[in-house]
Amino acid sequence: MTLPFNPSYGSGATRTATTTSAQYAIRSGTRSVCVTNTGATNAAYVRIGQGTVTATAADYIIMPGSQVSLGKFEDDNVIAVLSSASTTTLHIISGAGL
Repeated sequence: MTLPFNPSYGSGATRTATTTSAQYAIRSGTRSVCVTNTGATNAAYVRIGQGTVTATAADYIIMPGSQVSLGKFEDDNVIAVLSSASTTTLHIISGAGL
């Protein structure tokens, strides 16, 4: 049974993705991350992991105006983001469920 996403309130942050991969901290000890691409034009690529993580165009794509919940390992503590062109804005929040 899949549980609906339950956010870890207080862990959300708005980040700007550019055409150069950037890495941001996310809460460890959680099993999911919900990412909303609030931009209207550009897609974003994301990769979740530990240590140094770099997003590429071969990673998970989030289309403009879309939201996705991604499962992760509890020890994962970073998310890397990359915009398909120019910039886009992402809201990222950790939690549980999908």
